Amino acid sequence: MHNVYLLPGVLFGRMGDATPRRRDRLRAETSSEIKSIALALLSANGADAISLRAIARQMGMTAGAIYSYYANRDELITALITDVYGALADAMEAAFDSVPAAEPGGRVLAVGQAYRRWALEHPEEFRLIYGDPVSGYRAPDGGPARAEEDRACTVLLKLVEAGWSHASAARSKGVRHDWSDFGPGFVARVNEVFPDLPPAAAALAMRTWGRMHGPVALELFGHLRPQLQDPAKLYLGEMLDLTRTLGFAVPDDTPQRATAVPARL
Repeated sequence: MHNVYLLPGVLFGRMGDATPRRRDRLRAETSSEIKSIALALLSANGADAISLRAIARQMGMTAGAIYSYYANRDELITALITDVYGALADAMEAAFDSVPAAEPGGRVLAVGQAYRRWALEHPEEFRLIYGDPVSGYRAPDGGPARAEEDRACTVLLKLVEAGWSHASAARSKGVRHDWSDFGPGFVARVNEVFPDLPPAAAALAMRTWGRMHGPVALELFGHLRPQLQDPAKLYLGEMLDLTRTLGFAVPDDTPQRATAVPARL
């Protein structure tokens, strides 16, 4: 039986017992720093500027040392995409949860505005996951960030689920949807979490995403500048129309919500 030593806030046995935990913490901190520098390179010069050797130089590491954290550039980019998509999913989930279930229309507006706000505050990250493919990048089988994509899709499906029973205006008249229209992974996710939703509701969730994403992408990539002075107002109008299409009333505090997210400069 060995002695147990008690220090303020720390309980441990033999001295060596704490070493693996410290090593794991330092490794996690270094990995986080590598990703932070990669994001800085991304912001400064785009995704093609991300290089493990360049990051190693900035950190004062040897190339061999940094490869013990990420086997190659593809692995690092996959980690970045996972983190970025996770941050977007976090923003969407937080916005959804910030509005009571009794105000489904408010939830639509909150999620839509959170989507736009996140994109405008993280333009390079948005481009990483929604822009042109990173030159030379080979994604893992099944694609990167699948769990994070599922989280974002779940928020959209929750918005649709809340109004599906009375959202007649949102149904695709003249278009019949079947589960064969969708990828098997998406179908499995919908059937697991939302077993009562039909294929048409899944299609509506994708259309909802399109209406949130489309104006944001046009704004972020600079396609609205020649024609439009106030992208925020255009986006609000689209979100209000989406809210009504989903069968919800427009919240009374819409003017306050409209001014909550400024236009991109």
